[in-house]
Formats: sequence, structure tokens, C-alpha cells
Amino acid sequence: MVLAANPRASLEGQHFHVVVIGGGINGVAVARECARAGKPTLLIEQKDFASGVTSRSTRIIHGGLRYLEHGELGLVRESLREREKLLREKSHLVHPMHFLLLLNESSQRSAMKVRTGLWLYQRMAGKSPSDATEMELKRLERALDAGHKWSFFNYEDAQCEFPERLVAEWLLEAVDAGAVVRNHTEALAVDVAHGRVHGVLLRDHLTGRDAHVDAAWVINCGGPWADRVCQRSSIRMGKPMLGGVRGSHIVIPRFPGSPNAAVYTEAVDGRPIFVLPWNDQVMVGTTEVADGGDPGKTAPSADEISYLVRSVARLFPKAKITAQSVKYSFAGVRPLPYSPGNRPSAVTRKHILHDHEDDGATRMISVLGGKLTTAASLARECARKIGLKSAEPDAFAMGPEPALDPLLDDAVLEIARIGSVSEESARGMLEWHGKRAADIARMALVSAELRAPICPHTSHVIAEVVEAYRREYAVTLGDVLLRRVPVALGACWSESCSREAALRIGAVLGWNELTMGANLETLEIERTAFLRPAPQDTAAFEAAAD
Repeated sequence: MVLAANPRASLEGQHFHVVVIGGGINGVAVARECARAGKPTLLIEQKDFASGVTSRSTRIIHGGLRYLEHGELGLVRESLREREKLLREKSHLVHPMHFLLLLNESSQRSAMKVRTGLWLYQRMAGKSPSDATEMELKRLERALDAGHKWSFFNYEDAQCEFPERLVAEWLLEAVDAGAVVRNHTEALAVDVAHGRVHGVLLRDHLTGRDAHVDAAWVINCGGPWADRVCQRSSIRMGKPMLGGVRGSHIVIPRFPGSPNAAVYTEAVDGRPIFVLPWNDQVMVGTTEVADGGDPGKTAPSADEISYLVRSVARLFPKAKITAQSVKYSFAGVRPLPYSPGNRPSAVTRKHILHDHEDDGATRMISVLGGKLTTAASLARECARKIGLKSAEPDAFAMGPEPALDPLLDDAVLEIARIGSVSEESARGMLEWHGKRAADIARMALVSAELRAPICPHTSHVIAEVVEAYRREYAVTLGDVLLRRVPVALGACWSESCSREAALRIGAVLGWNELTMGANLETLEIERTAFLRPAPQDTAAFEAAAD
């Protein structure tokens, strides 16, 4: 951890109506909702906002076609409604995506069942999908295993390539509504006395100081850490709330014939998986493996990586994908409700709000489950549960002014003019910052150093980094380059890119050699722990596949 140059003021003795523990997408959405209801709200996160499960997701905003198999019609309706809201309100971050569902003669799902499910899905969504172009279908057919007879089914969903950016924007909306937010701040324990919550004991990892804050309500949005919050607080639980399920992904370079649409198909064992175009690469996922370990140390196993490699290689045999094709892999633990004896795929994906009144902790709620798509509706439900008046759904729009569309040339040209930056840099600002791109462009105009790219392989500029430190509560270089301006997730990023970026950023921020070295070291440690490098011992890896 690199200490902040200006340590934050202590929270000791402050009173909040709501303290939200956990700064993933659910926690940030809940804090935003409570602050907008006019209540003093504190949001704390033990590491950085969106650094846990949120950043380890499959990064799609979907209605949950798969949930129809389990009869969860209410969850599908909710998800479709929230998907449409995000497409309207965050159009620079959430984009429509064409999906192709692929089956062959050996698939476990019948074509008739799939057609019925898609018909129902489209009726619930209230619109029909656009057909894939003949050119795209032929291109995909040429890349697929010619030894099978393939059936193609079209449907529409959406992708949020960088949910970290969505969290950053909601975080600022929470702060604008009055919330106090602290990352790198751990909840040591919830203060429970006489059967009721009274506050939270915190530790600020930047200052090393502990503080006690008073709270009328505590919302535990700790995700896979939610049970640990209760254990530390001596809250009596008859059984765990969560049964952790690890989901792993691999990221490989684009290959000849790699799909431009998202592909939804079956893995080698018949489980559904996605093959997605993502960040100029291809993402393949996900797995479902029980994981009761430390969520902060979870990592894909060799078996999981092999499973995903074999699944995509079988689908696209001409691409000759092997373990050595994997650029990196990552994993997160889904905080699914505790369901002993059930297969992970059968456990509901609907969120649950667990009231701890019967556990001897009145006025504490734990959030179980949830997903990217439904975080805002979860937050509204949570606010209502603690007696707050939730805003109507339309109140979540950014305002009467329409969002700037990074695909519109006029908007790109205007940002390029304001900041005297290239059109490519202007488009990048719009894609990641939306309406705030103009403010960042004006900052970039101040000096050539601020207009310089973060590293030679990206069009994103140093002004975006400065904005992350200045307004978006970034503390470490990892906070910036993995989440606020996530260029370190790119196809060409390497240790040399990290060094070059640290030099350019440090020159603008006035870092000395010691500060620069410390920032670079922590970035590389976090990046390697999150984005697991491809297996080096290929022989051992291939043995795991047998």
C-alpha cells in the first residue's frame, strides 16, 4: 500500500444513518440510493471500489436467458427491465450486443426447447432481435468445427466492457448526493449491543488509524466476505449465509475467425459458456466450482483453465488454441446463497436481503447474491426495506440532457477540439467518461504532458489519470490503471508498459524516485494477483487436462 500524500481526516465519532460495508457494484448502488433519499451515508471498502467480484465478472448486462431453464421468470423480467435502463442511462458504457446461441447434434439442449425459450425471452423483452448478417454467419461457420452440424439462434443482450467505470460513475453520483466514501478502509466489526446495531469499528489502511462511527443501519454488501463480517462481529448465525462458487475466465488474443458477436454455447461437459469479444481480445467463461477459501486469494485452477481451453479449442479447431494461447486468466467468487446439496447452476441468482433481527442484530441487513444487471433495483429494494423512500426508476437518469454518444463523430470532434487531442483520444474519453469527457479534455489542454498517452500502446491520456486521483477516489496506481482508466487490462499491456506509465504519471504528479518505485511495485503485485499469467509449465498443464 502506498500512503496518500494528504491522509484523510478521521471519521471517529461521526454519525451516519446508513453505513454500507463493501464497495462493489451492489454496495455503491445501495450507498447512492440511500444518499439520494437524503440520509447521511458512509460507504467503506476494504480494498478499492470494484476490485472484488465486480471486476471478475463476465461483463455482460443480460436478462438471464439461462434463468428460464430454472423457472425464474421474475428475475428475468427484472433483469430485462434493468438492462434497458442501463442502455438508456449509461449508453457510453453499456452497449447492445448481438448474441448467437450455438447448438450441434450432440448438444444437451434440444432446438425446440431453445426456440421456445428464446420466444418467451423476446416476448418478455418486448422486442425482436435483429438477425445476424449472412456474412457474419458464414464467417463463423468457416471457423467452427466442420465435423458438426450447427444450429444458430439469434438474440439481443448487452455488454459492459468495464463495470469498474460504471462503479466509478455511480460512486460520484453517491458523493454528489452527500455520501461519504472511503476505499482502503476495513470494517473490523459491527458494534452490536443489547440486540441492536449501534455502529462500526473501522481501520483506515492509509493512515493505520482505527475509528468508531455511529450508525442507525448497517448494510452488509461484502459479497463473498459477508459471512466474515458477521463472524468478526459475533453475530450468531445458525448456518452460513453464502456458499461461494468460483467462476474463472480465460482471455486469449483474437484469432482468424474469432466471432464479432457474442457466442453462447456448451462447454465440453454440456455446461453453458460464453465466448465474447472483449477489449480487443476474446474472453471465455465461466466455470462453477465450489470455493470456501479466502475470496481475496481465489485463482483459476489448472483444471479450470484446461476446461475452458479445451471447450473453445473444440469449438474453433482451426484456430489451434492451446494453453500457450492464454494471455491471462482471472477468477472471482460468486456470493450465492448457501444451498448445500444443490448443484451451483441450480442455485438462484436472485438477490436476497437477510434481516439480522432474529440473529440478535436488529437494523442490520446482509445482501446475498445479485449481479451487475440488477444492482440498481437491488439498491431500491434495500432502501425500501430500511424505510427510505426510493426514487422512481426514471430518477436514475443522468438528467434531461442526452448522453454523449462516442459513436457520433460530432461528439468526438468536439472533445478533440476542446482538449486539442487526437480523435482517437477523444473517443476514448467519451467511451469511459461520458459527459465528464469535456471537463477532462479542458484539463488536457493545460499542457502537453497531460495530453500525452499513458503508454505508447494506448490513446488514453494522462489527464484521465489525474482526474482519477483528483475526483474518483483513486489512491494507488492499481486503482487507476486497473479500474478508473483500465488500460492495464489491454491486449498489449506488459511490465514495460507499467514502467513507462509510472514514469509519465509520476512526472506530472511530482513523484520522487521512492514514491514512483513503490507505486510501480504495488501495481505489478496487484496486476499479477488479479490477472494470472498463462501457465509456464505447459507439460504439467497439459497433464492436468488429461
